[in-house]
Amino acid sequence: MTIYHKELQKKWQNLSLVEQLANVGSEVERALKWREKSNIEYSTPAFERALELLDYTTDCVGDFHRLRELKRLREVLVDYFAGANIYSSSARSLRNYFYCFNYAVSLSKNK
Repeated sequence: MTIYHKELQKKWQNLSLVEQLANVGSEVERALKWREKSNIEYSTPAFERALELLDYTTDCVGDFHRLRELKRLREVLVDYFAGANIYSSSARSLRNYFYCFNYAVSLSKNK
């Protein structure tokens, strides 16, 4: 897998967990939109970027319960985009999961 954000890894630690997941969600949204347009050439790199950012996030987390959720999230994303979708995920369920993080970040920026 290609490394897309080489310079971001060190700065990533300075972001809050909510900000990190909002950024992961942005990449997931890109992957979903390109997938809906049947453009695998653009969808796959967006999915890979989402995984890379999620891996950076799991590297920063020390709390077992958060780490467990992040690992399960990675498993769900891989299953949806590259697997058999045994978890029966949908674009809507993924959007719903990440929406709250994007919303929280936008609220914090407006203060």
